[in-house]
This record gives sequence, structure tokens and C-alpha cells, in this order.
Amino acid sequence: MNAPILERDPSDPKKKEINPLLKLALELGPLMVFFFANARGEWLVGKFPTLGDLGGPIFVATGLFMVATAVALAVSWILTRTLPMMPLVSGIVVFVFGALTLWLQDDVFIKMKPTIVNTLFGATLLGGLLFGKSLLGYVFDSAFRLDAEGWRKLTLRWGVFFLFLAVVNEVVWRSFSTDAWVAFKVWGIMPITLVFTFFQMPLIMRHSLDERIRK
Repeated sequence: MNAPILERDPSDPKKKEINPLLKLALELGPLMVFFFANARGEWLVGKFPTLGDLGGPIFVATGLFMVATAVALAVSWILTRTLPMMPLVSGIVVFVFGALTLWLQDDVFIKMKPTIVNTLFGATLLGGLLFGKSLLGYVFDSAFRLDAEGWRKLTLRWGVFFLFLAVVNEVVWRSFSTDAWVAFKVWGIMPITLVFTFFQMPLIMRHSLDERIRK
């Protein structure tokens, strides 16, 4: 029987784990590349003139963002021989909207990418609940072990939160400059997400099956 291409179910004992710090680096690395390339686009073009064919800084950043995303997925594949579900979905949207951005020379497409991804994640989590399934284990499978009620509540909260992020992205990119949007995407979304995650700890502790967390 052929091994699965997508990551295994969180409860599958055959699932290979990645070091949490390395996993975080693979998830945040492409975003950092995007921010740096947008901020130092002219400098990068001076060092690598070929990049100038892509267009201005936002287009250089988009191209390098696509490359960094592909590298992150490739590293995940090399380490586990599977592709992580949510980064893969996000990566597909990056490639599609990034290609449209570069082809049409219109940065609206890359700006809409977080809206599409967060809406997709939110709708998927909330849709799963309608069928009695909590899909959040693919996000927090290596961090928490919760009872069924805990996963349902946490999935509901994260589903709504993803939709909130989609709305926030729309407001920011439509109301502010490209540089402000890039800065918010890199330095604003992460703190907001960390604060939201922190406020979920009481729920996690109440429904945790891990005695170390419950204490």
C-alpha cells in the first residue's frame, strides 16, 4: 500500500513529528522573506538585476514569497514524506494568486490571498462542525490532547477567528498603503493570533486529557 501524500491523521501512530521550532520556522520563514523583499526590493534588484523583470518591490516580494513557500513545503516533504494540510492549502493559494499578481502586474491578487485562505480555513472548520467533525487536530495535534467537547469549542472559536482575520485583511489592504499592509500582515497578524491563542488556554486546561496541562 502506498504511503499517503498528505499528513496522517493526528491519532495515527505512524505520523512523523517535526521539531516545533523548525515547524514554526517553516511556517513563518516565507512571510519574513516577503516582508524583507518588499522593504528592500530596490536593494535586491541592485544585487540581482534579473529580479527587476518582475516589477516593483511588491512584485519582487511576491516572486520570492512563492519560492520560499515552495522551499518550506519541500523541506516538510523531505523530513516527513508527507505534506502538511494547512500550509499546503495556503501554498496553493499563494502560487495561484502570486502567479496572477506577476502575470497581470496587479498586487490586488496577492493582497486578497490572506482573505481567501482565512475564509477557506474558517469555513472548513465551521463546516466540519456541521458534520460532527473537529478538524482542528491538524493544527494543534502535537500540542494538545483535548476531550471531544473541548475540540468542538476550540474549533468553533478558531473558525470564527479565521473569518475575523479575513475581514481585517480586507479592511487593511483596501484602506492603507501597500507597505502598511505588508507590515500588518507580518507584524500585526501574528501578535493578534498569539493573543487569541493565549485567551484559549482556560478552555484548553478545562478540557485537556494531559494531566501536566491541567495542573
